Amino acid sequence: MKSIEQIAAELQGYDPQAISAERVNDFLARLVEPVTATEDLGVFDALGRVLAQDVVSPISVPPHDNSAMDGFAFDSGQLRPDEPLGLRVAGTAFAGKAWAGTVGAGECLKIMTGAIMPPGLDTVVPLEFVKAEGDRVVVPPNVVSAGDNRRLLGEDLMAGEAALRQGQTLGPAALGLLASLGLPTVKVFRRVKVAYFSTGDEILSLGETPREGAVYDSNRYTVFGLLTRLGVEVVDMGVVRDEPAELEAAFRTAALKADAIITSGGVSMGEADHTKAMMKQLGDVAFWRIAMRPGRPMAVGRIDEAGKSAVLFGLPGNPVAVMVTFLAFVRPALQRLMGASPSEPVLLQARSGEALRKKPGRTEYQRGIVTRAPDGALSVRTTGNQGSGVLSSMVEANGLIVLHHGQGNVAVGDPVDVMMFDGAI
Repeated sequence: MKSIEQIAAELQGYDPQAISAERVNDFLARLVEPVTATEDLGVFDALGRVLAQDVVSPISVPPHDNSAMDGFAFDSGQLRPDEPLGLRVAGTAFAGKAWAGTVGAGECLKIMTGAIMPPGLDTVVPLEFVKAEGDRVVVPPNVVSAGDNRRLLGEDLMAGEAALRQGQTLGPAALGLLASLGLPTVKVFRRVKVAYFSTGDEILSLGETPREGAVYDSNRYTVFGLLTRLGVEVVDMGVVRDEPAELEAAFRTAALKADAIITSGGVSMGEADHTKAMMKQLGDVAFWRIAMRPGRPMAVGRIDEAGKSAVLFGLPGNPVAVMVTFLAFVRPALQRLMGASPSEPVLLQARSGEALRKKPGRTEYQRGIVTRAPDGALSVRTTGNQGSGVLSSMVEANGLIVLHHGQGNVAVGDPVDVMMFDGAI
């Protein structure tokens, strides 16, 4: 397990007081080590979990050549360009069992979707394409080619091939694939536990009486939602006052209970330093000023307790900054902790619907609303006020406009990258 100092030495140009957003993710990729413990789950219980090993297909899918639609199966060698083909119907094949008869020259087989293709037949003409005349059908010229409407044995998967790879997060399609292979259980990494608490004497929990200078804690609930969407087990530790004894107890308890700890508040330069001091006292922690907006201050490291280590993410206190830093940095780091294969976020490109002021030298994440323009292209505009405390703007937005580190001003119509929210928040 590498220390903060060792990781910093590996990163060329590392400066904790002016670290770029890209360098943050490089650092976290070295800091976070995936869990190794596994468990076997039934398919119904595996949604959102991360595969702990490759799934090798025990069968071929489909297990035999079969018809892709209702129609008539025949030997395509009988087709002639620009000529109709007359065939006698030798019988009917249904899905679920092999047809026992034989099909000779000048004959075809009426066949249902999914039914096994008998030997010698390689093409299916759809029912609606033929002309039926008693026990004979006429295939019009040039409506099908050799091999049309036939699913080949193993065209989806061959027995012995990897159907799913270690590190994949199991979605609905993957559950269906597992079931199609006849696999009732799957081996996944254990669920990661993440402890979370807000810090500050000015923070009120729901149900408390309002008082002058205090605000209700929204971060606790947005982080809970972000973590739940990610599929981790959330350990909610509420609000912890900015008092050394309480902070120490919270950090020690969190480190014992969880694999990762997330806090909000107490990491800015101008704030009371009890939270930062306790992080330093109990763990190996780096304090950053990230070249980004919003969300400049952040702390990362590990907290150790009774021989157990938990990754620490100390986020800013402003609500929007919490969500942006979570999406940009914490979410990919937690995915790595969960054992998921690392993947860069897919950024959509849209035309800016307004001029955006931006100085090179920092990454900006502006709340945006992506729509489709009359010409079919994607267009994006900001939600207006980009203050880091304007939580309503995150509700209104459907993505973040990502203005990269070296990027300057954006003119109307210029392309910009957008990190979409769907599935994340």
